[in-house]
Amino acid sequence: MIDIRINLKEAIYLLTGWFTLFIIGTDLFVISPLLPFIAKEYGITPAVAGWLVTVFSLMYAISAPLFGWLSDRKGRRFFIVFGLLSFSLANFLTAISSSFAMLIASRIFAGLSVASITPLVYAIIGDTALPERRGVWLSTVVSGHLMALWAGAPIGILLEQFLGWRSVFISLATIAALLSILNFRVWASINRVPSSEAQTKGSTLKIISAVSVTTFWAIAMYALYVFLGTGLVLYNHFSSSELAASITAYGIGAVTGSLFSGRVTDKIGARMVSIASTAMLIGILNLLGFCFSSGIWVYLLLFLWAFIGYTSFSSYQARLAEEFPETRGMALALNNTALYIGITLGSVLGGFIITKWGFFILPFICSGVALISSLISTKRKV
Repeated sequence: MIDIRINLKEAIYLLTGWFTLFIIGTDLFVISPLLPFIAKEYGITPAVAGWLVTVFSLMYAISAPLFGWLSDRKGRRFFIVFGLLSFSLANFLTAISSSFAMLIASRIFAGLSVASITPLVYAIIGDTALPERRGVWLSTVVSGHLMALWAGAPIGILLEQFLGWRSVFISLATIAALLSILNFRVWASINRVPSSEAQTKGSTLKIISAVSVTTFWAIAMYALYVFLGTGLVLYNHFSSSELAASITAYGIGAVTGSLFSGRVTDKIGARMVSIASTAMLIGILNLLGFCFSSGIWVYLLLFLWAFIGYTSFSSYQARLAEEFPETRGMALALNNTALYIGITLGSVLGGFIITKWGFFILPFICSGVALISSLISTKRKV
């Protein structure tokens, strides 16, 4: 009976973290396909509408370290619940925005809110899991965020077709409000605050050095991913259905890789898995460059690219949670900031490369960036 109760409690922790990150991920990934509808309603260009993504990401990147630092001292639950309530309000304001300026303000508010949710969910899962199961737990909740890429976003697009784009944000606001209640109850028993002595360990500079691995990883992944659709349509002449199938293959690879990494990490160690998978990322990006126009084989290559890439990301998150136990909130928050910085730099780098030298050189340059990430990861010591 005791084992059953323990397993049920673990399932509740994981489902709460998984579904919370699924909703946050849906908000992040659904914006891009909704931009044409938003641009049309407000009479702006899609490029201007793209600022909705930019201001969200910038506010997230700036705010996440602050909430990570605060949660290491004051506990995680309060900030997660505060973030979900703020996120609910931000999405409601997005839904009722009467001007583009108000819409921009609501997305800035949303970015601030999410900064106190995503990294702290990772941190509280790291706090809760037994050391020998931390990899599985972290990879499971990461998969919730990734599931939104190919499940949550399409659901939002379907909702837009029937009820309009504002209905998507009303739905997200409602679900977030309910999730704030769930998170408040579930994390009540583990609202642990580290001792003041422990908080002095793990300097900020050391953490920043550690998360630079994620910045280069994100550049390597997203410089190519942002322009993947462009390459598939212009050079492989993919139809809309073939493009959708490609993104689905990538999304399934990302979720599978994240879940796989957790089990392997708990068996052979987060450091070994993160180093090996980041090294393999170099190879798959080169292979993708050589075989990008290989017809049906590109689906398998996209699956493998995402599988290896997100095995690397999830195992590295577990490695940070293991190496910085006393400042886990700060470490994982800075890692998420590093992720968003890398995504931003990657999109700029990718655009420059395809303009200057064309699309086909991009996977090889991304492979070179992945090499930098691999070298830093390998040489790093606790």
